[in-house]
Amino acid sequence: MGSAVLAGSAMAPRTTLDGVTYKVSVELQRQSLLLNGAGIRYKTVLQVYTAGLYLESKAASSAAVNALQGPKRMSITMLREIDSRELGRLFARGIEDNMDKASFSKLIPSVLRMSQIFSDHKNLQAGDQFAIDWIPGTGTVITVKGQAQGEPFKEPAFFQALLSIWLGEHPADWKLKEALLGQVNN
Repeated sequence: MGSAVLAGSAMAPRTTLDGVTYKVSVELQRQSLLLNGAGIRYKTVLQVYTAGLYLESKAASSAAVNALQGPKRMSITMLREIDSRELGRLFARGIEDNMDKASFSKLIPSVLRMSQIFSDHKNLQAGDQFAIDWIPGTGTVITVKGQAQGEPFKEPAFFQALLSIWLGEHPADWKLKEALLGQVNN
């Protein structure tokens, strides 16, 4: 349970985590992104979701991820039902835990809007997916269950703040951080 298996043919390689498949590459804005790493988010002993980080080129540190200028995607698939409002609050807290107060205060309108996006969905069920995309020239696009949620968030700092939930100095889950940075096999 929870182990990563590299599976598939040479035509369609992928990584599978607890039944959730992440392709080795995806396309975003006509650019191929590579799966940098994928892992499972645990809360105490419970599996909450899987996450996969897609980048234009491999990066083994948070600084290297932030330095990449092209599109990026964080793809998440729920492994259990969760109250979406609570998830939005946890994401807001994760951002706040990884930023100084002055930087965080500049992002409060975006953090509140992001929390509202998750509140609007009430609950996410096992198997539900969402993605957080950075699209240069457009901004951060949050897609829940295949539907883009409102206008893009324009400020680049917001996407980096979101990534800090998983890749920051105080990540939600250290093992997930290592997995997303390609440093371990789950």
